Amino acid sequence: MKATWFGHSAVRIETGNAVIIIDPFLSDSSTFEGDPLEAAKGATHVVLTHGHDDHIGDTVSICKETGAQLVANFEICNYLGGKGVENFSPGNHGGRIDCGDFDVAFVQAWHSSSSIVDGTPVYLGNPAGVVILPKASYEPVVLHMGDTDIFSDMKLIADIYKPQVGFVPIGDRFTMGADLAARACRDYFDFKTVIPVHYGTFPIIDQDASKFEKATTGVGAKVLVPKIGEAFDL
Repeated sequence: MKATWFGHSAVRIETGNAVIIIDPFLSDSSTFEGDPLEAAKGATHVVLTHGHDDHIGDTVSICKETGAQLVANFEICNYLGGKGVENFSPGNHGGRIDCGDFDVAFVQAWHSSSSIVDGTPVYLGNPAGVVILPKASYEPVVLHMGDTDIFSDMKLIADIYKPQVGFVPIGDRFTMGADLAARACRDYFDFKTVIPVHYGTFPIIDQDASKFEKATTGVGAKVLVPKIGEAFDL
């Protein structure tokens, strides 16, 4: 399995013949440099954790350009369907979505989910983390937590899905900060690899992963802080 972090919470995962783009906040991101459509080249699926603009990002243009299938909750699929996304597969917490070379499961996240239209918030369903479950048994199960606080049912997510790789928000203010994110990894999960996300993009959140790296001393998982736009193996 190959992965690429594009800054903020935007992640590309390649498993089998599938190319999955998660939360593609690219063209309006302060940390992403390059062409969003080039970053999403070959995409087969776009998976969204929730409806905030810094997670929906370039979903519409990517889906239109690549033909990728949108996988998101019912409300987001209908909302983006109204913006021209034709190929979508809605789901919600508690089930699995068969996407060919992998399944997607939506799990709890403690956050909010909406978009602002003409100054008014539009409800876009419950926020989620997403579990990517490859069909190939030799590839790791990946949990992208989306935006979330710490909560005790993280233990249940770990027991059910046994994720080996975690993309964990660490930026504070809107999500867990370094200490809570480290505690979540330590107390509730048995990750082999942890990749911190959701930092460095806006001035009011943490600008780098140094506090998280310090807080995770002794966690047991490898903390991987990739360079933006550079692929790495999982």
